Amino acid sequence: MPAHPVRHKGFTLPELLVVLSIVGILLAAGVPSFRSYLQTQQVVTASSQFLFALNLARSEAIQRSARVDLAPRDGLHWENGWVVFVNKNGDSRPQFDAGDELIYSHDDLATGLQVATTLSDKSYPYIAYNGNGRPRSNLNALTSQWGSWQFSLNGKARVVRLTLAGRARLCNPSDDAGCRFSGSSTGVSTGAGTETESN
Repeated sequence: MPAHPVRHKGFTLPELLVVLSIVGILLAAGVPSFRSYLQTQQVVTASSQFLFALNLARSEAIQRSARVDLAPRDGLHWENGWVVFVNKNGDSRPQFDAGDELIYSHDDLATGLQVATTLSDKSYPYIAYNGNGRPRSNLNALTSQWGSWQFSLNGKARVVRLTLAGRARLCNPSDDAGCRFSGSSTGVSTGAGTETESN
């Protein structure tokens, strides 16, 4: 009886090289779009967390019937995180410092993520709510404050807008014509700009 030839199972070297080449091409095509997706998610996450902090500050002010502030952790740049607090020590600076009551704190944003602002009160980067849940200026409870924050990373952007009435919303400037932004490229406020809506 003749012996059958022995068959080896597996891939030949050329077949393996072809498969590896195809996998490499697919990965090279998919990595940039995945990176873009991750950057978009970083922008969406940061802006959503900031919107949460605005809403928290407003609800705490209403609950306490007292002023509650939201300001950068370092007093200047929103990229370095933010704090919601009650100014217990009675100083005139709307910045968190010794003696103030901390309600909420957010850490630094992802590297490269920038926050530009347009605020009606140019003295400090902050938002203060009175006991009725309306935004107020630092020195006058009867003067309203409003503004916008644009979170951006490599061309991806989201804008958080705060109206005179104290309502905040998150929008995407690439698909919402009413979501325009013109402001500073740093975390420091540059003035009211065009954000004067009252609803």
